[in-house]
Amino acid sequence: MATKVVMEALSPTMEEGRLVKWLKNEGDAVKTGDVLAEVETDKAIMELVARGDGIVRKRIGNEGDSSPVGTLLAVIAGSEENIDALLGKGVETSAGAESAETQEGAKSTAGATAVPDDAEQSQGEASTPAQEKSSAGSASESSPVIARTTVKAATAASTGQPGSGPTAAGTRAPSGSANAVNGGRPRSSPLARRLASERGVDISQVRGSGPGGRIIKRDVETAASAPADAAKPAAAAAPRIISHEGDFQDVPLTQIRKTIARRLVESIGPVPTFYLTAEFDATRAAEIRGQLKELGDDYKVSFNDIVIKAVASALFEHPEVNAHWMGDRVRHFNRVHVAMAVAVEEGLITPVIFDADRKSLGEISGEAKQLADRARQRKLTPEQYTGATFSVSNLGMFGIEHFTAIINPPEAGILAVGAVEEKAVVIDGAILARARMRVTMSCDHRVIDGATGAKFLQTVRRYFENPLLLLL
Repeated sequence: MATKVVMEALSPTMEEGRLVKWLKNEGDAVKTGDVLAEVETDKAIMELVARGDGIVRKRIGNEGDSSPVGTLLAVIAGSEENIDALLGKGVETSAGAESAETQEGAKSTAGATAVPDDAEQSQGEASTPAQEKSSAGSASESSPVIARTTVKAATAASTGQPGSGPTAAGTRAPSGSANAVNGGRPRSSPLARRLASERGVDISQVRGSGPGGRIIKRDVETAASAPADAAKPAAAAAPRIISHEGDFQDVPLTQIRKTIARRLVESIGPVPTFYLTAEFDATRAAEIRGQLKELGDDYKVSFNDIVIKAVASALFEHPEVNAHWMGDRVRHFNRVHVAMAVAVEEGLITPVIFDADRKSLGEISGEAKQLADRARQRKLTPEQYTGATFSVSNLGMFGIEHFTAIINPPEAGILAVGAVEEKAVVIDGAILARARMRVTMSCDHRVIDGATGAKFLQTVRRYFENPLLLLL
């Protein structure tokens, strides 16, 4: 039976994708789970996999083109099968219908981890990391299988027949994981998982060679010994070059830049924002950093790590700031998930450190480094960059003393962190040289009042200026 290959919703916020590279040619035989192409989403470069067995009979999408979710890109079918009906007059109508259905599925799949289009769709379980969410929800709460529409499956989906059932909300694995269990985490042996954890291998990117595609020890060892550059997406290795010829050059928007533009327009206009600026004494934080560095590289932490831990500890004490604006209500979270802004080549992405208040400074430092590396390689999964309850943006490493950051709805606040600099300050009547750092908090006035934000910053100051409290 012929299988349509469509632009899939590979991330919770994806509305369109750019076909970076075809990995299969017309006439190539493919099996379910084989990687057909690389697709640039709004956050990362991800793999588009085959949802059926057969031969790539026709490629419709062109490399470099952007297409809405649900657009027909290719057809997989038997060598003698007639595919004229799929390529004929009904294609546009079919693709349009699939687009609407698939985007609806994307919103459902995003579930609690996606930033909603409206208040009622806002993350009902945002305080729960996606990897911990239960898959035992009812059919009405689960998400339909996304963009796996064979001709037969499309009919089954409308009739509720087996094969068209829902997947667990928020647990869809990266599409490169052909050996995933019911669309969730990859099938792997306990030894393989432990070895992957020890060697820092992302097991979701490992292709299994065991029975039924199960990941075994040998697969992890092979992945760990592979050159680091080989794991990077081919498209991410080629920087965008701006020519100096002519009067100007128009550079097409990337998917991540389109998403940034759309999301920030939703913030700076509708959100009534005010700003609170304070200057912290960073002398003790600098001393702690120096002492930890002397213990070895395993103990090194950055100023940003200390800020994240201080913010997380303060958010636990001020749940009125650890909140989301839901349109008709304010949601205060009992768990603290801090997003950190990471600059990538083509924009900005905010991976999340979940339960940051419960983690040690060392754990936050290690996790922040891993997430930043994955972000720059465009390898973050949707579960790693959605679900934040508050954000931190730091431009201090670029020598920026002070700036204001834009709130990422539905979050109620974001903290902008400037550079740590030596300044002359007056202490007990004496002029002394001290390390100082300016921070500015952007507040959604619908959720946070001036006094509320000021008290929160006082608590952040107390933790940051007395970092020993963060080590207890």
